[in-house]
Formats: sequence, structure tokens, C-alpha cells
Amino acid sequence: MAVPIINDWAKYFDNPDEGLGSSYERIVLNKLLDFVCKTYKIQSALETPCFGFTGVSGINLLNLARQGIKVSLEDHNLERIEKIRELWQELRLHTDIKYNLDYVKLDYPDKHFDLGFNFSALWFTQNIRSFLSEFCRVCKKAILICVPNRNGIGYKMQIKDYSPEKYPFLHPEYLDPATIKFLMKQNKWQLQDENYIDCPPWPDIGMKKELFFNRLLKKQEIQENNTEPVTILTYYQDEDSEFAEKMFKYSFVERTAPKRFKKYWAHHYYLLFTPENSE
Repeated sequence: MAVPIINDWAKYFDNPDEGLGSSYERIVLNKLLDFVCKTYKIQSALETPCFGFTGVSGINLLNLARQGIKVSLEDHNLERIEKIRELWQELRLHTDIKYNLDYVKLDYPDKHFDLGFNFSALWFTQNIRSFLSEFCRVCKKAILICVPNRNGIGYKMQIKDYSPEKYPFLHPEYLDPATIKFLMKQNKWQLQDENYIDCPPWPDIGMKKELFFNRLLKKQEIQENNTEPVTILTYYQDEDSEFAEKMFKYSFVERTAPKRFKKYWAHHYYLLFTPENSE
């Protein structure tokens, strides 16, 4: 999550170079989503809001769609919705995408989706209590929520750009895991798992990680346009079959670091819920 994405999201549709950081993020997220979908036999999924972090918007669930899972999305920006829809069509995949101004209501029948998903986007909802109540109503098997790691040094650096006056529509207080767990419990959904995720060997900083490593190792300024473009879209377009493997080469910290280290280094934290009456 980076506050600047609110202002520069459109550039990624013209040039989908997401850099190493966001690319790694997407691959480890795919792994978690695959696990959840296999565990709970997911056939349909809703991501709302679908806009939340640096990179090409609206593609977090592309990998699920490729596996035949029916994907629905919601966003609060009409221009972005059109760009997301066009991108999915270019990839020959289908998603139902709706406009939702404030996410207070979700216009779907009860238990319409197997899975509800939110990645780093709760702060765009305008009433967290109403949103989670609706989220629980329209989902029936599992809800996976990921939030920025608010203990992380990267988050603490990036949130300095936030102020209520500058971003009156944002609610960082909604990113609190304790609040989420309390409200989900009120809606009779139980916590099944929680942990840190997205813990690569670089800090969660608002710059391309290629630049970070070059400056760290070479101790010289490198122009951004001289770095090699990196985007998961080449993987989805079947142009780079080794993309995931290349990203997993950076997962040694994710796999081996103790939780007390991840508390301050990991970029995100996930919470997985199921209905209390589920078997």
C-alpha cells in the first residue's frame, strides 16, 4: 500500500511496469488465494473494493479467473472500472464489475459468493461496520482480508503523507486487525487464520525495488527508466512461464524469518474468516 497510488493509478494501464516489489506481492498473494480456494472449494469470488495498492488495478483475482472461478469486482471510480474491464477483455477473461460509491451496501443476494476478498482497500469504505456486515451477508464460505502491516517500518514511513484534510475519503483506522476481528465476530464469522504476508528482503518503501537495490549496492543514482520492466501481465499473457518461479527466489525471508521479525518488516497482514456455523 502506498498513498501516492491514489493519484497515479492510471499510469499503470499505459505502462504496466509494476516493478519487483508489487510483482513479488502478487505472486505470494496468489499462493495464499490458491490455498484458500482449494481448502474451501471456492467457485465464485467477490473483491470489493478492488483498488488498493501500487500497480495495475483490478487484477488481484485474475489467477482465480484463469482457473475457472467466477470473479466479481467493485470499484468507486468509473474511469478505472472501464480500464479494468478493457484489460480483462484483452486477457480473454470475464469479470462482473460494478460501481459502488461508498460500499455501505453490496447489491447482491444473501450468500451469493463463496469467497469475499479485500486487499489493502478497507480504508476506501465509508462505514466499516456496514461494509463488513454486508460482506458477511453476501458470502457463504470464507472471507479473506489483507491489510497493510501497521507495525511495519514501511507503513509508518508512507502514512506520513496522509492527513484527513488531504484525503478526507480515506479511513486508516479501518485497517486495524483488532477492529476487523471484533466486527466479524459480531456478524457471527470466526477467525480461522491470521499471519504476516508479503515479507520480501526489501523494506516497504514507496519506490521501485530495483532502484533501491542499485542504490544500496552500487551507491549511485540510477534513473528509473533504465530499470528492466517487470509485470505479472506477461505471466498471464503466457509470455513468461517462469515469472512465478523468479519471484519465489525472493521468498527466503518470507519462509524463514521469525514472526517477531516479520512484525516490523512484513508489508501486509491477512485474516481468514469462516461462518461460525460452518463445518
